Formats: sequence, C-alpha cells, structure tokens
Amino acid sequence: MDPEKRRNKIIKILEKSTEPQSASAMADMLSVSRQVIVGDVALLRASGFDIEATPRGYVIDPSGLSQFPYVGTVACKHYHDRLKEELYSVVDLGGTVIDVTIDHALYGQLSGLLDISSRRDVDLFCEKVKNHGSQPLSILTDGIHIHRIGCKDEETFKTIEKKLKDSGIGF
Repeated sequence: MDPEKRRNKIIKILEKSTEPQSASAMADMLSVSRQVIVGDVALLRASGFDIEATPRGYVIDPSGLSQFPYVGTVACKHYHDRLKEELYSVVDLGGTVIDVTIDHALYGQLSGLLDISSRRDVDLFCEKVKNHGSQPLSILTDGIHIHRIGCKDEETFKTIEKKLKDSGIGF
C-alpha cells in the first residue's frame, strides 16, 4: 500500500474509533511497523489533522469534549502518593478525567490528555507512571494542577468537586 493510502486509512481508523488507537494496533492492521505509523501520524499532524496522543493511543477528537453533556474544571494539589486516590474519586462518581494542565513558570501552560474514565484506566495510567519512571506534570508545580472533567450533568461534577475538596485534594 502506498504511503498516501495508508495515511488515509489511519484517518479513517481514528474517525471511526470510539477508543484511542495505539500505534502498534494500527501497525498490525496495516501490516507495517509501529515506527511507520508514528511517522505517518506526524505527517498527518503537519498537514493539519488534529490528532493527539493519549496514554492509550491516538485520537482524532483530542478534546473529547463532544461526548460530554457537561465539562467542569477543578484545581487540585497533591503529591504522587495520592494520584490513584484522586483519579478513583473522579471515575467512581461517574466522571472522566479529560486532561491535566499546569502553569509552568518558564513554559506557561502545559497540558496532557488523559481520557481516564474507569478504575482500569486509572490502574493502567498508574502502572505507566511506575514502570516507565515518569512523573505526572504536577511534579513541576509542587503538586498543583487543573483537570477538566467530563460528566453527564452538572450535579455529577459538583459531587466530584465536593469529594475532591473534602479529601483535601481539590481546592
């Protein structure tokens, strides 16, 4: 398959998918290496496609906002030892942690897509943190960070916000 056809197929895979697609999975589907997919995605981005990488793979609707009737923002402060508690609090009450943002003194606002909506997602994310020796963005700001949380309604968001505040994580 020529590169242009392959890139068109990548776009179609991402547009049809309701879940993030890993480079490895797309490589298997298209009988190429993972690195070819990574390169194709870079070229697609450069040509104007809004493709983002999440911890679970590529998405073409990077904000994920279209799927949520209500999106709220909550400021949090905690250290690595309370990461799982924070994320479980959100997903257990029916929310999805869309992303995380910090205000960095040198670089300004830095964000990362998370798309965490279940305990399984939380566990996979925490395993990546542990196994890859990576640190959450909030390590750069003494634990302070902001999450956008997608919910079915404002009441659900208010319940999540209260739970985080009551636990000393949200403020």
